[in-house]
Amino acid sequence: MPASGASMSEPVFVTRAIVPDYREYSEYLGQIFASRHMTNDGACVRKLEKELTDRLRVTRVALCSNGTLALQLALHAAGMAGKAIATTPFSFVATVSALLWTGCTPVFVDIDEETLCMDPAKLASALDANADIGGVLPVHIYGNICDVESMEKLGRDAAVPVLYDAAQSFGSEYGGRSVLDYGDLAVCSFHATKIFHTGEGGALVVHSEEQLQAIRLLRAGGHVGDTHIRLGVNAKLSEFHAAIGLCLLGRVRDNIAGRKRVSAMYDALLPARGIRRPKLRQGLVYNYAYYPVIFDSQDILLRVMDALRREQIFPRRYFFPALNTLPYLPARQACPVAESVARRVLCLPLYAELEESIVEKIAAIISNIV
Repeated sequence: MPASGASMSEPVFVTRAIVPDYREYSEYLGQIFASRHMTNDGACVRKLEKELTDRLRVTRVALCSNGTLALQLALHAAGMAGKAIATTPFSFVATVSALLWTGCTPVFVDIDEETLCMDPAKLASALDANADIGGVLPVHIYGNICDVESMEKLGRDAAVPVLYDAAQSFGSEYGGRSVLDYGDLAVCSFHATKIFHTGEGGALVVHSEEQLQAIRLLRAGGHVGDTHIRLGVNAKLSEFHAAIGLCLLGRVRDNIAGRKRVSAMYDALLPARGIRRPKLRQGLVYNYAYYPVIFDSQDILLRVMDALRREQIFPRRYFFPALNTLPYLPARQACPVAESVARRVLCLPLYAELEESIVEKIAAIISNIV
């Protein structure tokens, strides 16, 4: 381990993307070049959709060019576009961006202080108070599943769809099912920072052939050949991106196992007081997508970040600020729990190859400041 005050030889970022084997990826490139079929539902996309369906043990998967567009398509397919939608203020900005781009009005429901997921009791109050709510968009934050039983009962009772933003949940399971299998629809991100990725990409998990065909039409510009059926957008995944996914899908278990090992090192080395971890839902098989820690104050968080940056270690404030405080929203909705947590939460570097010496250094710096 470098001596105190010494800088790391290379910067350490919050994550490090896994990359495909060059020779394996080159074989796919050869097939793509030979066919000259580079997009528009090619062989690699179809193969990856089939392999994801089998791996996740779900009925239907539709790939998209990124998770944000996948979420926008899901809002349209679920009949939620243009409506008031109950959602969480604690997520990546793409959650609320997708709502705004589809003409929705976010109705922010504060989070549970322990799990950091949407609080079902507060959702129930919001649904009672606002008859205009036309759907629910919770987020399985950090790969930790929401209280799906309560969320889906509330959705049924209010006769509104529940669409899960499961962008961070690939590889997490609950009740013997993939976390992506819950809800009327679920959306996942395959950005390069994720457990499994296609460089850029995303997917929708749907439960009916009607939904699947609607999404395929939406992502292909809303037309089939020269027949224009509805408003759509170009949200297709390219063959090059699908090939990355085909190369990486078989490495997901090893990637999660490596991240679990690094997380266990943090667990053993970080101080027992002065920070806390989000509480995982009982029965969850976790994917170790992130290692978030919550400090007692924002001041301590900023001091930790400054100290780590001096050592060329770059954690991230996932997720800051709370989305209900964004300056371009039409009105401020108070969510005190999310606002407080967002100021104090920090995600530490986490990837399978992270060296023990770096984890020790990070833990020592945090311990000294806390």
